[in-house]
Amino acid sequence: MARTLALAEQLISRRSVTPDDGGCQALVAALLQDAGFDCRHLPSGPAAAQVQNLWAVRRGSPTDGEQGPLLVLAAHTDVVPTGPLAAWTSDPFVPTHRGGHLFGRGAADMKTSLAAMVVAAQEFAESTPKMRGSVALLLTSDEEGAAIDGTVKVCEWLVAQGILPDYCIVGEPTSVHRLGDMIKNGRRGTLSGHLQVRGVQGHIAYPHLARNPIHLALPALAELAAIEWDRGNAHFPPTSFQVSNFHAGTGAGNVIPGMALIDFNFRFSTESSATSLKDRVHAVLERHLVPHDLAWTLGGEPFLTPVGTLSRALSESIREHTGLSPELSTTGGTSDGRFIARICPQVVEFGPVNASIHKIDENVALASIEPLKNIYRGALERLLT
Repeated sequence: MARTLALAEQLISRRSVTPDDGGCQALVAALLQDAGFDCRHLPSGPAAAQVQNLWAVRRGSPTDGEQGPLLVLAAHTDVVPTGPLAAWTSDPFVPTHRGGHLFGRGAADMKTSLAAMVVAAQEFAESTPKMRGSVALLLTSDEEGAAIDGTVKVCEWLVAQGILPDYCIVGEPTSVHRLGDMIKNGRRGTLSGHLQVRGVQGHIAYPHLARNPIHLALPALAELAAIEWDRGNAHFPPTSFQVSNFHAGTGAGNVIPGMALIDFNFRFSTESSATSLKDRVHAVLERHLVPHDLAWTLGGEPFLTPVGTLSRALSESIREHTGLSPELSTTGGTSDGRFIARICPQVVEFGPVNASIHKIDENVALASIEPLKNIYRGALERLLT
């Protein structure tokens, strides 16, 4: 465990709160260069909050003119803010062992995965000088943030270079109870709306001289909350609609507000599309005569990798090193897999138990670190030798 654990601890100790990389990618690049990887730094975004991206590739030896497949290991070096430091049992940027676990911000999401990927790639390159294909790492410091200058920019650069991966494993924490019990082979789409309902401000005792935007919005919101958008399918749960924020009022108890601001989100299956969801929302608002402005943000389309070469190779490696047969699932939030899936036909996500991600005292089981590295290495061996 020493090699992977030591790297995970070094990464956790770097204060890489999104979009800051904290020097993580420079550390990784130095290690990968020593293992024969060609490293390309691809920073993006404004200088004041520049996102760091890294593309590192070790090319195999062509056989009969065939380059072989390109397998990408994708990860992010940024972490979410810590929250109140006083609530942590130990400093979130001082890796600490307690009760058989490694504690620190990013321990589960996803610096342990990154460390395991780096060491797996190093070991594989050292033991397989004539690999059948190529292995690459794609890293960004913009996964937990806006996600506009990170993986999506690297994918655009790869397309411009004529580089199209065949397989990609994203190191997101996907396990639920034990390392190896779940692989994500797809994700739902995410579509957000910012709704402004226009009213007329006035005295609460003279409602005939005002127009209450809250009252105007509520019947439409009630209908939207009750709609069955779709029933999902064999791979995805039904599309969900949730209101996340509702703001209105001047702060005074005797004033009818002039505006209500409502944020909502769809997590949608492949049974719906962003266009169909938008059309249905607009139809409800128009039917209820709601005076409004509505701005949309499409965070990502749903993607799905059917059972195939990649999921079978990863599942076999998981069974070898944990004894578990992983479940394939598309539940949970979004990941950068949504960008990679645009240029890569097979994308899955796999990593440690996700129970503590984004929480106070985030942690990962020490006993899971070496098996995680071995699982990634086993997938490389099955696909590139």
